[in-house]
Amino acid sequence: MRKRLALFTVVACTAAVLVNTSAPALAHGSMVWPASRTYACYQDGRAGSGGGDLQPTNPACVQAVAIGGKQPLWDWYGNLISNAAGRHREIVPDGSLCGPTTKYDAYNQARADWPVTQVTANATVTLRYNAWAPHPGTWEQYVTKDGFDVTKPLKWSDLEPVPFDKITNPPLGNGEYSWQARLPNKSGRHIIYSLWQRSDSPEAFYSCSDVVFGGGVPDTQPPTAPGTPVASAVSGSSVRLDWPAATDNFGVSEYRVYSGDQVVATSTTNSVTVRGLTSNADYTFRVVAIDGAGNASPSSPGVSVRTGSGPGACTVTFTKPSTWNGGYTANVKIANSSAEAVRAWQLVWDFPSGQRVSSAWSSTITVADGKATAKGASYNADIAAGGTVEFGFNGATTGAVTDPVNFELNGVSCAVP
Repeated sequence: MRKRLALFTVVACTAAVLVNTSAPALAHGSMVWPASRTYACYQDGRAGSGGGDLQPTNPACVQAVAIGGKQPLWDWYGNLISNAAGRHREIVPDGSLCGPTTKYDAYNQARADWPVTQVTANATVTLRYNAWAPHPGTWEQYVTKDGFDVTKPLKWSDLEPVPFDKITNPPLGNGEYSWQARLPNKSGRHIIYSLWQRSDSPEAFYSCSDVVFGGGVPDTQPPTAPGTPVASAVSGSSVRLDWPAATDNFGVSEYRVYSGDQVVATSTTNSVTVRGLTSNADYTFRVVAIDGAGNASPSSPGVSVRTGSGPGACTVTFTKPSTWNGGYTANVKIANSSAEAVRAWQLVWDFPSGQRVSSAWSSTITVADGKATAKGASYNADIAAGGTVEFGFNGATTGAVTDPVNFELNGVSCAVP
């Protein structure tokens, strides 16, 4: 009986520990160097209490606790949106970047006295991210633009347009992800904004790290001109461009592709697919490199391209396997010989008066104003690049049956063999 009572006492004490609301709940992670606001305030609270409870002394952290309580600090690694699925700029409004949910809203306060991490501009450092519960995914680190005012709510437009660092599935060890990154050329106070989008879930994590850059030097040297672009995979509405990379004393942050004076595509690498082009049209593309300070390179030489006949560069084969007095069966095959898929295809052709469609398969067909329009079914609504699709119908007629010779696929004329 004494042994049973002793065992009961141990179990009861263990249960009491497990229900302590000050213990961290299972979550996933946050930036620990440079420290996120929640992690920095958590550490400040530990130092202020001497252990056990959290008693922050930093004024911004004290106010955050007054607004939102201490649980966001115990859960400093749980600043997340469970169904983000990469839609960060769509679902996180301006002013809520540092705490996109009600629980962490206090960490959106626009003030200049958050705990800061001292960093060196242009330095190669080891970024560290807590892995409370590891998951695969991609991390992106942005920095605020020059002239950013920390006393105003953080907006998406306050961030540089491209991340200064991006990594997928970084090394994991000792409960942390860690990887090498080069800090941008900045000076003074800034925010490093980190996004972690899991690849095994729509869940995403957010953090703001307040930093002060030292050691920066003005960057007035533009990148060198990119090499001559090479065009490939030309279709009726797109073209792939590749070019020799530019060089820069601090590094190229972005390439801009121009047609005339208009930017038609941007890329962080020396390759991009330009989309939304007009079929059967002539274009000349050139590329300009941009560095982190906004310096623009001289333009690359241009490359001239003529787009194809559209989604796409198609051929239609129309056959009648059977005919009879007053009717016929037609089989239609569409071949897409372009380098991109045709989405939600529609085929239009002349349909003489005195004829009608009595039934159809693998498509829906309507006839109006002397034109027949066929649309794909749910299972064949798209035609893959280099692929084909087939459909058919039974037609009724009061006169002679002639094969159509003019077909248009999504508004583009097709060849007829």
